[in-house]
Amino acid sequence: NMLDFVFAVDDSVTWHMMNLLKNRSHYSFLKVFGPKQITSVQNYGAGIYYNTLVPCNGRMIKYGVISTDALIDDLLHWKTLYVAGRLQKPVKILTQNENNKLQAALVSNLKSAVTAAFLMLPESFSEEDLYMQIAGLSYIGDFRMVVGEDRSKVQNIVKPNLPHFQKLYSSILQDCPQVVYKHHLGRLEIDKSPGGQFAQLMALPRTLQQKITSLVDPPGKNRDVEEILLQVAHDPDCGFVVHQGRPGSV
Repeated sequence: NMLDFVFAVDDSVTWHMMNLLKNRSHYSFLKVFGPKQITSVQNYGAGIYYNTLVPCNGRMIKYGVISTDALIDDLLHWKTLYVAGRLQKPVKILTQNENNKLQAALVSNLKSAVTAAFLMLPESFSEEDLYMQIAGLSYIGDFRMVVGEDRSKVQNIVKPNLPHFQKLYSSILQDCPQVVYKHHLGRLEIDKSPGGQFAQLMALPRTLQQKITSLVDPPGKNRDVEEILLQVAHDPDCGFVVHQGRPGSV
């Protein structure tokens, strides 16, 4: 399988300038336009630029470059969920500078994933159900979900990596007052009362709150976001509304 790397860099122009000097062959025709133009392309869409099909130590890799600021923004607000979605799954962090803002954003992204999953799950569920829901967050919007291909894809991510998911999320679940782990049953229980769901909705990333608001609030009413989320919290289809509001597939 192809190895997928992501590099978060503080200065994209300088990084691409240095990498063009060392690894020019990794780039597409864009290399002729130089590091500033490559960075401009990088800043479109999800804010990440990929070099693909790169031979390295006898195998193929691809690597994406994203600015640290763009990464933090996606982790906190789920503007695209492109990189944030990948970081909701177990990954190997090779090296990390001392950046407290980035570290806090990484934790916030995991907490948001748990919160969104809680809203879409029933009152009682297994740990595997939780991680399936989290791993599937970034696949919503893909038409293949209808025929089940993505569900199988998500299972293939979760089942072999269950211990890694547990390690990634255990402290967050232990510190969460809204969930109770019934070890003898192997089940988790979550507060599905309107009050519990409202607290969860208010804790969601900003972009997801805005998408839920646009789904529920008729044009022209311009109601307060908190008022709309309170309405959603009382809706029996609350989980489906959250499901529909998630950013597109990655």
